[in-house]
Amino acid sequence: MSEATSGFFGSLLWWLFFMYILLWPQMQYRSLQIARAKLLKRLSEKRGSTVITMIHRQESIGLFGIPFYKFISVEDSEEVLRAIRSAPKDKPIDLIIHTPGGLVLAATQIAKALHDHPAETRVIVPHYAMSGGTLIALAADKIIMDPHAVLGPVDPQLGQYPGPSIVRAVEKKGADKVDDQTLILADVAEKAIKQVRDFVYSILKDRYGEEKAKELAQILTEGRWTHDYPITYEQARELGLHVSTDVPEEVYALMELYKQPMKQRGTVEFMPYTQRGESSK
Repeated sequence: MSEATSGFFGSLLWWLFFMYILLWPQMQYRSLQIARAKLLKRLSEKRGSTVITMIHRQESIGLFGIPFYKFISVEDSEEVLRAIRSAPKDKPIDLIIHTPGGLVLAATQIAKALHDHPAETRVIVPHYAMSGGTLIALAADKIIMDPHAVLGPVDPQLGQYPGPSIVRAVEKKGADKVDDQTLILADVAEKAIKQVRDFVYSILKDRYGEEKAKELAQILTEGRWTHDYPITYEQARELGLHVSTDVPEEVYALMELYKQPMKQRGTVEFMPYTQRGESSK
């Protein structure tokens, strides 16, 4: 083989290797999408429902595997509303949620559309649905949680501060002892709390009755807890929410297809227990 030919094949191999490195993440992601679609179809057929997912986890996509952090956005509301509109009016909807929360506007749109669906609606929470995720869950006829999944308060946040805390700070200090900017923040906070509280009441009253809906709306928006407070399944039941723990096995399998980005060393590993003489499958 001549030196020129050897150089050509060497360059070709390097080029192919570069293309493999470039395209592999996209190919891997496409494979995940196909696997998810098959699982969603199986779950839809099993439950006789339209299955929608809103799962916010890091996903490494692209050449350098840069993680994208997700939250409820206007783009999410557009997609979910489109899915709800296209769902048969006489068939249930199962909405699988895994989210830290996000924009109140987007969460409110999704919650209203879910609430207005004529057939039964169910929100499934395999791990957590905080803040705006809880707002959406409240709009469903049933909330199906893993026994260790959590919901959260829906008190509005203004930047880095909880709305109820801003109002209380002004009340404690006195309106005449705070600056104009703080007074404006308190005014906006009061309006935001009332708006969210009124909305929560509106989506709960037809299923819980007016008095219970008012009570729940008050509890979840008044700033009783920190905004990241985990409302467990047991506590959700004590509050009177319509919750159960019948999470379909397919949902757990689906979550396995939303793995966090690859790291040099995983932070969690486990080995399933097998009895002596029993081979693992």
